[in-house]
Amino acid sequence: MSLRMLIPAEIIERKIYLIRGQKVMLDSDLATLYGVPAKVLNQAVKRNIDRFPKDFMLQLTRKEDASLRSQIVTLKKGRGQHRKYSSYVFTEHGVAMLSSVLNSQRAIQVNIAIIRTFVKLRQVLATHKKFAQKLEVLEQRIAKNDIDIQTVAKVIQELLQPNQEEKPKPKIGFAVSKK
Repeated sequence: MSLRMLIPAEIIERKIYLIRGQKVMLDSDLATLYGVPAKVLNQAVKRNIDRFPKDFMLQLTRKEDASLRSQIVTLKKGRGQHRKYSSYVFTEHGVAMLSSVLNSQRAIQVNIAIIRTFVKLRQVLATHKKFAQKLEVLEQRIAKNDIDIQTVAKVIQELLQPNQEEKPKPKIGFAVSKK
């Protein structure tokens, strides 16, 4: 069974948070996806800390950690059931670097799924940004009263049609010849 069936993109998307203006994933969520305890993941990172600069990984402040825990209800009740230290979060680049630290087949497959999800989110955001820009131009033209209702309807229909001018981007990577 492929890992794509094990971890749907929607599950990964729900585990991506916006913290300090960056899209990040919690160490505990990543550990669950990799099938290892969070403690093991963090130990592997600390043994290879030179691979994780500040733009790859950051530690949450107590306030951020408490706020995030209350939102996603990760705190267990009872003595010894919660962390002593604030969580770490990893950016897309940090997640990519984790595959070199956690060298298992599952870690590699999970990283591929996560990176694909980050790319998909970036594409969706870019599409929304283009749509918002086109809509703003339309609003400006309407405000100037230089177009009629039929023109507005035509422009809206054009906005809703997929852009025919965009060419598919070439795939990045190495071509492997099969012998």
